[in-house]
Amino acid sequence: MKYDFTSVMDRTGRDAIAVDVIPFAGVSVREGFSKLPMWVADMNFPTVPTITEAIAERTKHPAFGYFEVRDEYYRSIIDWQKKRHGVEGLSEECIGYENGVLGCVISALGAFCSAGDNILLHAPTYIGFTMSLENNGYNIIHSDLKRDQEGIWRMDYEDMDKKIRENHIHAAVFCSPHNPTGRVWEREEIERAMEIYRKNDCIVISDEIWSDIILYGNTHIPTQSVSEDAKQRTVAVYAPSKTFNLAGLVGSYHIIYNSYLRDRVRKQSSLSHYNMCNVLSMHALIGAYREEGHEWLDELCAVIGENAEYAYRYITEHFKGVSLAKPQGTYMLFLDCEQWCLEHGKTLDELLKAGYEVGVIWQDGRPFHGPYAIRMNLALPYALVQEAFSRLDRWVFGA
Repeated sequence: MKYDFTSVMDRTGRDAIAVDVIPFAGVSVREGFSKLPMWVADMNFPTVPTITEAIAERTKHPAFGYFEVRDEYYRSIIDWQKKRHGVEGLSEECIGYENGVLGCVISALGAFCSAGDNILLHAPTYIGFTMSLENNGYNIIHSDLKRDQEGIWRMDYEDMDKKIRENHIHAAVFCSPHNPTGRVWEREEIERAMEIYRKNDCIVISDEIWSDIILYGNTHIPTQSVSEDAKQRTVAVYAPSKTFNLAGLVGSYHIIYNSYLRDRVRKQSSLSHYNMCNVLSMHALIGAYREEGHEWLDELCAVIGENAEYAYRYITEHFKGVSLAKPQGTYMLFLDCEQWCLEHGKTLDELLKAGYEVGVIWQDGRPFHGPYAIRMNLALPYALVQEAFSRLDRWVFGA
């Protein structure tokens, strides 16, 4: 490979909660075990060099005052969306900067909803949606995803329609690809969902932050591309942060074709006087969305696919009572450990703690609405993925 996905980076003390924080109170890693960061959704790979080069070049000039977003920023997004996702006809006026995907979700809801309104989400649900919506006074109504006979997560369209009508819902948050299940929706599935939203007059906020990390020949279908109505009722949100590990730099963007939706969302976003681009974040995106970024990303997806294949095979062959769907996108696994816990007389807390103690820093899946779930990050060198499952086999599931 052209780029480095095998070196083990020491992120200790480098502003990385992935290694500096254990998300379980009162637990520490036992002596003799290194920390394997497999929880928060950032990557343990060096990012594409064109990003650091772009930032370094900008920092050569010693002034960082007020600025306007460069035309190159918008052109980079337009070119990236066209090449990566086949988006045609995207113009600068439809693109708007956002400090973060969750911030845009809340701005969009604030533009069209009131505190106390019911909002439809699928479950399992990204923890960030839960915290953001509840903190802002919205009531979350869940439509549960179901795993079919092949273990693939599917939407329950009848349940979606029923929940929307019964709860007088007029806004939905749609996650594509889906976090935490790793499901990459097919065009027909998105079309059916969007038809339900159309029939019930729902504004749709489509979180597509994971759209670049697609595995095994699957294809990301932008929600706005499935119909003219979808294009006009959807606020889509993207970011280079998941793709290139830039969360610490802050910076996302929305794509809104409908001028009424766009004006209302931008007005709502502006009220804090804080939703403003960081100059280094702007240059980071420009550096990311160059040709080298496409090459780096293709290699990344191959690496994550290999990690996910290894993890899926290891779990299904060695950890009886643990079930999961093979992810089609993202770099996260979502394990259902209910049968294992019941058969072994263990609580999920006990299982989580056992992993932490041997340095496997994984994540409690209950805040994602999985009663016996664990979420695992696979964006780290293959050797560390192998080490993690060896430890889990010897000291946790096989103990």
